[in-house]
Amino acid sequence: MKYDQEKYNPCLKEQQITYKCFDKFNYDKEKCELEIYNYKECKSFWHRVKGDRKRKGIKPYLPDPEEREQIKLQYMKSKPT
Repeated sequence: MKYDQEKYNPCLKEQQITYKCFDKFNYDKEKCELEIYNYKECKSFWHRVKGDRKRKGIKPYLPDPEEREQIKLQYMKSKPT
């Protein structure tokens, strides 16, 4: 069975962008600060979503890839400004 990275890693795109930056700048983290920040924010966001869903008894705790965009929009709308 092949591991489905997209299903289990909601930040796959951000991770790939970060790794690409590392390759481009020979792992100079200062030159990849924005990419690293975006990746960390993505991971933090989906960690919160998983926790919220777990507390509410919603399964799967990590939404399927096709649901994620809608869930992001819902969280952004409910986020206090």
